[in-house]
Amino acid sequence: MAGFLLKRFALAIFVMIVVTLVVSFAIRMTGDPALMLAQGSGSVTEEDLVRIREGLGLNQSFVAQYFAFLKGLLTFDFGRSFLGGTPVSMLIAAALPATLGLAFASMAVSIAISIPLGIAAAVHRRRWPDQAIRILSLVGLSFPNFWLATMLVLLFAIVFNWLPPSGMEGWKSFIMPAATMGIILTATNVRLVRTAMLDILQSQFIMVTRAKGLSERVVLYKHALRNCAIPLVTYFGLQFGGLLGGIVVVERVFNWPGMGTLAFDAIGARDYPVLQAVICVLSLLIVLVNLAVDIAYGLIDPRIRTE
Repeated sequence: MAGFLLKRFALAIFVMIVVTLVVSFAIRMTGDPALMLAQGSGSVTEEDLVRIREGLGLNQSFVAQYFAFLKGLLTFDFGRSFLGGTPVSMLIAAALPATLGLAFASMAVSIAISIPLGIAAAVHRRRWPDQAIRILSLVGLSFPNFWLATMLVLLFAIVFNWLPPSGMEGWKSFIMPAATMGIILTATNVRLVRTAMLDILQSQFIMVTRAKGLSERVVLYKHALRNCAIPLVTYFGLQFGGLLGGIVVVERVFNWPGMGTLAFDAIGARDYPVLQAVICVLSLLIVLVNLAVDIAYGLIDPRIRTE
């Protein structure tokens, strides 16, 4: 296990270096931050731009800037934002809990809906409950997340005035964003659970458990679901990692103060330190999620831990 964790740790470092290197190079191809900061200040001379670049450290070579960023990572010093000079670590500390909370809530909604529906579809294969659930999942796949988010805001915030339309103002603010992402994820997860359960329900050991007189709920949720948990855990883990990086649109619709909104604003302002820090933190979280998924294999199936 120690060797496995060491290899994963080395892989995590390599992944973060590659990702941050690509992002750092790509964002510098989009334009000069000095021009963005100088907008609205009237006539700007080349000397003014040179002075701004020197103040931001942009007069150094790309290699020097990138290694300075990597050096700061060792002490969790991401530098300061080009806009206002706020320490980037403070911006990350404020935005990360909001994104993680929304991601966990979205996954909880999706799992709570998709597992019972997927099991029901597998049990009633080729009958009307199965057909109805598959049609609903197909409809869910057809919804763009920004459209669904807008419709929920119009219905529950404007028409009925039940929920806050935007921002993070308590537990009610989580309902619409989490429901938006949860419904979109459920459309895929229902099909995955159904397929995995169909393979297990045709196994001989399921027939044995039923012959022992166990209740159908115990057979389905304790024996069948556990034996198809590995592909589900794998996909849910990868899905959670993708959710962390792909939640930008929903955060923008609901004005959610998370990492996606922070990255979106940084791209528009060409705020290099903020964007590099956001990508680095999200990359680390995704690697940690994948590591947790690998460790969970041994908890689900002892044979994997033995091997």
